[in-house]
Amino acid sequence: MAVNMKITKAQYGQIAKFISHLKPSRQCMRRLQEKFPNQSPSTLLSIFSQEYQKLIKRTHSRHHTAEAIETYYQRYLCGVRRNAAAPVLLELAYEVDFSPALMARIVLERYLQVHDGVDPSKPYLNSMLKDSSLIPDTILANQVQQCLLNDCCYGSMVDSIKHSIGHEHEVLLREKLLENNLSFLEEDQLRAKGYDKTPDIILEVPVAVEGHVIHWIESKASFGDEASHRAYLQDQFWSYWNRPISTTRAAVGLRGPLSLACGNPVCKWLCVCGLDRHEKAARQLARQRARPAC
Repeated sequence: MAVNMKITKAQYGQIAKFISHLKPSRQCMRRLQEKFPNQSPSTLLSIFSQEYQKLIKRTHSRHHTAEAIETYYQRYLCGVRRNAAAPVLLELAYEVDFSPALMARIVLERYLQVHDGVDPSKPYLNSMLKDSSLIPDTILANQVQQCLLNDCCYGSMVDSIKHSIGHEHEVLLREKLLENNLSFLEEDQLRAKGYDKTPDIILEVPVAVEGHVIHWIESKASFGDEASHRAYLQDQFWSYWNRPISTTRAAVGLRGPLSLACGNPVCKWLCVCGLDRHEKAARQLARQRARPAC
């Protein structure tokens, strides 16, 4: 498996611009690969997923007003009355530029409200989205299943795939560490010792990579654009700083574009090169803090 999947900011910009005109269908990946044949499918899918999730976050509220929900539900009812075999929900999602899986969730929740007379609990709703055979209405069950099968960014199946990919890369990381005879503690072992927030790997004996001392490793099998680096710094990486355990982030054999304090590199399996602003900001903040125990 190739792990060096970096692209330049210019290449990333071109891909992101092209993605802005695509719908979240499985056919979109074929178009992406035809347009950018030199990029790996995993890189393109990861970029598409992140760019589309940004769009959904920006437009999420307008699809969840009471008026919009009732409009979608009534359009669904009219559509299946005309032709129950047609992909009514899927086509509706594409028409309003919304995730098919999330559209299915909206309509299913409204259906349950109407037929049960109460708002469905989240676990009850999620159980039907994970297993559409639990939906009492067989037509709606088929419509929901179509949406889930054709959404490459949202839904229970996508969540399972993402989890599997993340686990695969964590296994690969451990294999690389063992191949290099490095002694380390894993996240489960650290939690057993009482640490609440921990990276995936703590090296028991720090190593030097490209002039940086590496203490800890965090594996992220998703695309590393500027927004995700910024979010990970705020929500996760700085919490590893100046803790009782010695800490750093890197994937063996792959150096990412962003560096944490004390020269600790941040790496992702898929990343965009040239994110200098975050590296400078991290180093500047690092100089203002006490150095961790090394």
